[in-house]
Amino acid sequence: MSTAFIAHPSCRLHNMGPFHPECPERLDAVHDAVIAAGLDAHLAHYEAPAATREQLARVHDADYIDMIEASSPESGIHYLDPDTAMNPHSLDAARHAAGAVVLGTELVLRGEARTVFCAVRPPGHHAERRRAMGFCLFNSVAVGVAHALAQGLKRAAVIDFDVHHGNGTEEIFAADPRVVMVGTFEYPLYPYSGVEPAGPNMHNVALAAGSGSDAFRAAMTEICFPALEAQRPEILFISAGFDAHRDDPLANLRFTEADYAWVTGELVALADRHAQGRIVSSLEGGYALPALGRSALAHIKALSEL
Repeated sequence: MSTAFIAHPSCRLHNMGPFHPECPERLDAVHDAVIAAGLDAHLAHYEAPAATREQLARVHDADYIDMIEASSPESGIHYLDPDTAMNPHSLDAARHAAGAVVLGTELVLRGEARTVFCAVRPPGHHAERRRAMGFCLFNSVAVGVAHALAQGLKRAAVIDFDVHHGNGTEEIFAADPRVVMVGTFEYPLYPYSGVEPAGPNMHNVALAAGSGSDAFRAAMTEICFPALEAQRPEILFISAGFDAHRDDPLANLRFTEADYAWVTGELVALADRHAQGRIVSSLEGGYALPALGRSALAHIKALSEL
């Protein structure tokens, strides 16, 4: 089985204004790196559907979905907070970003793909049940997790190595024993959370500014991987943020492409042991475009075992 690569044109049209770091060119960086490396021909390409309201409502309150829909402007840009905005295409992009993870979940559950990468935006891991923040509207990975559970799976895992704590995912699944969440993030840094776990199923490790490969690999090896082994997840979801890279302008960690290849390889092996190899990964952060392209490429190659 090949690795699926899921995208949608609307994700390129979402735009929060000039000079915003979460820009459409981020997707170009990923696509260009995949093509330049000759990896494109080894991937199975799919166009993302839009997530349904029922799928979104598994993790977001109905009045929150109503608010996001009502906030979609006919023209210009509407700000939900100082960092998070919508243009006329943003609602469509957010629906398709979440729908990509739903499709990825279905592909691995049907055995049509072993692993999946969703090249979509806006990102999602900061979106809480009732709050948009941190460039995020709908929590795409959470929507995928909830969809997997709705299909009858009993145990799922989220791995989040974005430089910013995935507060939205944690808030949605805190104390849900079916879901374990692990990962690393820089602290103190936006959204200034994650140090105190919201539930016993949360194992996120705060790293100090300047931390690099050694600290990252130690956190994963000593805390995150053991928590995953104990959970024995039937499916793994990755919030794949690449903004902990040493070149990224929005943070202060010092990861490299080799770190993303290493952690992905370890997760592939873990998925082989417990989850029939099933991994669904979705793009979160990463704002230094060349580093984003290289890092995403390393991640996708490791997912594909190429």
